[in-house]
Amino acid sequence: MDMKNRRKLDDMTPREIVASLDEYVIGQEDAKKMIAVAIRNRVRRKALPDEIKNEVTPKNIIMIGPTGVGKTEIARRIARLASAPFIKVEATKYTEVGYVGRDVESMVRDLMASSLNLVKEELYKTRESEVDHKVEERLLDLLLPEVEREKNGQVSEDVIQTREKFRDMLRRGVFDDKEIEIEAKPQMRISGVGVFPASDGQMEDLNNMISDLGSVFGKGRGQKKKVTIKRAREIIKEEELDKLTNNDNVVEEARKRTEEMGIIFIDEIDKICSKGSHNNQDVSREGVQRDILPIVEGTKVSTKWGVIDTTNILFIAAGAFSMSKPSDLIPELQGRFPLRVELKDLTADDFYRILQEPSNAMVKQYKALLSTEGVTLEFTDEALRRISAIAEEANKRTDNIGARRLHTVMERLLEDISFNADLKRGETVLVTEEFVDERLGGIIVDQDLTRYIL
Repeated sequence: MDMKNRRKLDDMTPREIVASLDEYVIGQEDAKKMIAVAIRNRVRRKALPDEIKNEVTPKNIIMIGPTGVGKTEIARRIARLASAPFIKVEATKYTEVGYVGRDVESMVRDLMASSLNLVKEELYKTRESEVDHKVEERLLDLLLPEVEREKNGQVSEDVIQTREKFRDMLRRGVFDDKEIEIEAKPQMRISGVGVFPASDGQMEDLNNMISDLGSVFGKGRGQKKKVTIKRAREIIKEEELDKLTNNDNVVEEARKRTEEMGIIFIDEIDKICSKGSHNNQDVSREGVQRDILPIVEGTKVSTKWGVIDTTNILFIAAGAFSMSKPSDLIPELQGRFPLRVELKDLTADDFYRILQEPSNAMVKQYKALLSTEGVTLEFTDEALRRISAIAEEANKRTDNIGARRLHTVMERLLEDISFNADLKRGETVLVTEEFVDERLGGIIVDQDLTRYIL
């Protein structure tokens, strides 16, 4: 989808959301439809009268399916589409309260930080020309010595011409690698120093508070350092944007979006399932589940930006459940994920479509890579069918890793072509079914080789 024509996720109908996902995720229609409806229901909820609106909560989703079938890719594409705050987290990164590691409430803090960045980015777009002009003027002041004014306070014509000449060179990137000395002022973080983190073990929040206190007692004194013009532009842009930003309004808007439209994608949730035994590892896993439960149910989480209510945040969980099953989750957590969808194993026909249909299709990527060496890579339809069949067969004989198998197969297939690409400059290399069998046929026949090579 053209970026200029891309609509905000919250303005899209379920059919349009599915169509956007179709550009990158092949098959899995049930999962795409369920997620599209869940997202659209949040927009519908906003239009309800207050007495009904407060009773309607998101229907959280669990996606079940083997690795490589599109669970994480769906989340990544939703994140690209979303104008709403969105984060993807790994369930295995969290530990039970009282143990060393990240506590589950940090996912809410991460979501709020994502929302703040989103609001600031939108604010910048509305005043982009104003910010860019101020950045350019400050860079020119750093590049040119202090201008001497005439007695009447005017600047001479020669100085103006020099400045305009430097302005043109600056815009063309001539000075990008030139080093200058700037005074980087400490950023006034959008936060309240008096709001303490939810967990005593969160060093990141403690560090942020210490930085805030440093800004207060340091009275905004900057630190001089040498940086390139390219880096200086980024630093000055942040400073100018902060000047234009009304901190209270930004925080309030970001908090509202987090609570009303936030989406948290919890990947690898099957890895925190307990299997009915009572060893220490399973106890710890169950502890993480119990810590996640109140977040999903709806609770108030303290952050440095204030208190966030998680009641209306949409949670989407995903897991392969190859060594466990959803019923291994504690019953209370199962009840908070009422919608379940199973993603299907990929077939040879799916692999054939994955190779060429998505906007980021694998065949397109390899053609683009080799074109940088002056090599034109072409595939026959029969070759693509054969590659797909080999990937499916390898998944059946060994572990099923879904579409990731195609990466292994394609790398093995094109290994010699990629290695000798500099010797084939200006040539067209045609990959045929015979070439595929020559490179991969023997490996598929020998099951031991398949296990270790593909």
